[in-house]
Amino acid sequence: MSNNNIAESSDTQNPILKLLDCSLRVSVIPLSVATIWLTVTNKQDNSIYGDVKFNNLLGLKYMVCTSAICAAYALFAAIASWIRYFVTKAWLFFVSDQIVAYLMVTSGAAVMEILYLAYNGDQKITWSEACSSYGKFCNQMKVALILHALVLCCFIVLALISAYRVFSKFDPPFLSKQDNEERT
Repeated sequence: MSNNNIAESSDTQNPILKLLDCSLRVSVIPLSVATIWLTVTNKQDNSIYGDVKFNNLLGLKYMVCTSAICAAYALFAAIASWIRYFVTKAWLFFVSDQIVAYLMVTSGAAVMEILYLAYNGDQKITWSEACSSYGKFCNQMKVALILHALVLCCFIVLALISAYRVFSKFDPPFLSKQDNEERT
């Protein structure tokens, strides 16, 4: 069976899987755009401490860049999943989905650290918490982080689907008779 037939048969046998894959990829786009919009437009002025905006925090810039990459990749992958040439390249989606998922984890962790410090401060180095003074900013960042986490969940499922597509093409490893006897 050729690679083209294998790819076609796995998609025709699992039309629900293909629909789920495409639906997740399409749903990631508005969630990522909303994350970007919430982060970029987030700013708050305080008469005592000054203003804070996303440009002041490197972790937020990283999340915006990662969300932009994610949205662009999701759009490309949603379109490409219907093009026969790309459908036969399951490994391409597998590797790309893994990379995007890892980027999402790292940028989410960076923003979680920022939010933790904003809410709790760090008493050891005399950083006080900032969310009592910048409540609107902190609340908007929580919403952006929740949207980012939803996108991450979508990409975890997408990574599992693409892994299934790649590895279902192979037979399980052959067990020798001695291994079979030891198992029984």
